Amino acid sequence: MDLTVFQLYIAIMDKLDFIKMNGLGNDFVILDGRDTTTMPNLNQMRAMADRKLGIGCDQIIWLEPADERANIKIRIFNSDGGEVEACGNASRCIASLIMEEKNSTIAKIETLGGILVAEKIDDNISIDMGPAYIEWQDIPLSEEMDTLSLNISEGILKNPVAIGLGNPHAVFFVNDINTINLKKIGPTIEHHPFYPNRTNVSIAEILTPNKIRCRVWERGAGLTLACGTGACATLIAAVRRGLTERKAIVELDGGSLEIEWCKDNHVFMSGPTQINFTGTWTT
Repeated sequence: MDLTVFQLYIAIMDKLDFIKMNGLGNDFVILDGRDTTTMPNLNQMRAMADRKLGIGCDQIIWLEPADERANIKIRIFNSDGGEVEACGNASRCIASLIMEEKNSTIAKIETLGGILVAEKIDDNISIDMGPAYIEWQDIPLSEEMDTLSLNISEGILKNPVAIGLGNPHAVFFVNDINTINLKKIGPTIEHHPFYPNRTNVSIAEILTPNKIRCRVWERGAGLTLACGTGACATLIAAVRRGLTERKAIVELDGGSLEIEWCKDNHVFMSGPTQINFTGTWTT
């Protein structure tokens, strides 16, 4: 029997199964590459991430076999196709999948930023994001400078704190977060020459010593409903400035995360994850 044009078209297309997940609205398209080496190319990733013509997401997450230190290895690609070192909410989402797969409450995730250990506590996924970096060369910055107050100004935003969490951050503190047009200002600060690898940009308002309101412009992805490493960087910056306790709730546009910067310099993040839907991407 001859194939119709439609059947022939479908037959020759490459197909990739995916899971769409989110952590507080910070959303991901997850592709399981453990049984294949055919990773999507840059243009395909951008097409998947497109919110009008594709699946829509902040990041594409590619799963690979890990070595003996971890249960899974992940590679993280922003919606512009650029690969990044860390994504806290994505790591928590993958951890929840691995826990379900292995019928366990513990998961170890290998990333470019190191091995992350996650634990299920009640309905939340808590993850050890590893150590915070506060020295200029470790963040990294382009030259030696005071990371507690960078000489950066953009409108009313001034003198951010620089933090590294496997990826770079600039955290600004403001009196009223609602007066800042982060969508307009974010791209300029992201590409500031002090940050050779570009930077994530957070604006934060201190509500109490244990609660912070935060919005994040994510490097390579834009304004996002939530950013796990951004929330962690914001709490660390607040502690360094003497504005909060070491454990606090960080309120983002998509919901709240509990963040703790421990005395051993490790940073813990806890919050919910959600599966949106599953499907097949045809290229």
